[in-house]
Amino acid sequence: MLRWIGSRLLAAVVAMLIASIIIYGSLKLVPGDPLAAITSGRRLSPEQRATLRETLGLDEGFVTGYLRWLGGVLHGDFGQSLVYGSSVNDLIASRLPTTITLVIYAAILALVVGLVIALVSATRPGVLDRIGLVVTSVSIATPSFVVALILIGVFSVQLQLFPATGSGADGGLADMVYHLTLPAITLAIVTFGLIARVSRAAFREELDSEHVEVARSRGVASGNILRKHVIRNSLGPIMTLTALLIASLFIGTAVVESAFGVDGVGALLVTTIGRRDFPVVQAISLMSVALFVLTSTLADLALPLIDPRVRAVGALT
Repeated sequence: MLRWIGSRLLAAVVAMLIASIIIYGSLKLVPGDPLAAITSGRRLSPEQRATLRETLGLDEGFVTGYLRWLGGVLHGDFGQSLVYGSSVNDLIASRLPTTITLVIYAAILALVVGLVIALVSATRPGVLDRIGLVVTSVSIATPSFVVALILIGVFSVQLQLFPATGSGADGGLADMVYHLTLPAITLAIVTFGLIARVSRAAFREELDSEHVEVARSRGVASGNILRKHVIRNSLGPIMTLTALLIASLFIGTAVVESAFGVDGVGALLVTTIGRRDFPVVQAISLMSVALFVLTSTLADLALPLIDPRVRAVGALT
């Protein structure tokens, strides 16, 4: 079992190392000169340009630059923003609470809606199941910016129930939740379909299993069968999906925060990509990968605690 846990942790470390190389290298290959975006087209003398490039480390070789950047990351220092002139850590830290609140809000909505649809579809084959499949298909196929435009038009412009822009970060948690309701619903709408599809398949597999048939033949109540057999034995794939969901929601905030004018990490990523602020882009990209690796690893490590079948396999490896 310890070897199995060790292999998962080692895989996480290797994945992060590979991701850091790809992130740093891919931005180095982006065409164009970031100095042009930094200076906003101002005319500089060759000496000024050379001094500025040296100060910002734009002329460093790949290996030298990567090792310097990685050393800073390992010490919790992502460097200085090329555009804002302030610490990348401070830029992200000031926006992170808004994005975390949005991701948690959207994840709760998506999980509740997705699991309810999955349970109804799995236990009520026929019309309700077909309706669920149609609804989830629309959810999966609809882009988030389309949902954002519809929600803004209906609930902000027409009904005037929710603000169209802003995060409400200065007004406390309640005001932030109020401002983030439409962005969270947008993320939830484009996410719950996948949750429902995967969960429905897991529920159906358990409902058709032999031990559930035996429980039915013994007269066990349907509610007990769902709680003790179907839902419990389906937690494995649902947990894995939830881990991926959290990471994907964090990435999805880039579009949604920009659409709703939310001053979060996602909107910062979009802005800094356009202005070639590489240190900020690298930091947020690495954070996204780290979140994906962390949640996936935690889900893998938690599975043996929930599913004895996984624990048995881990004990043999």
